[in-house]
Amino acid sequence: MRALVAAAIGLAAALALVLTVTAAGAPPGETSPKPLLTTVPGPKK
Repeated sequence: MRALVAAAIGLAAALALVLTVTAAGAPPGETSPKPLLTTVPGPKK
């Protein structure tokens, strides 16, 4: 019985956390106008 109560409390806490994060919404994402500069390794000698 204790395990069932603990599982119910854990499930309720997880659901509350998901709803809180969902209600907060996604942060405004912004992309950089500059492309990322990467280097390609040269051939091995």
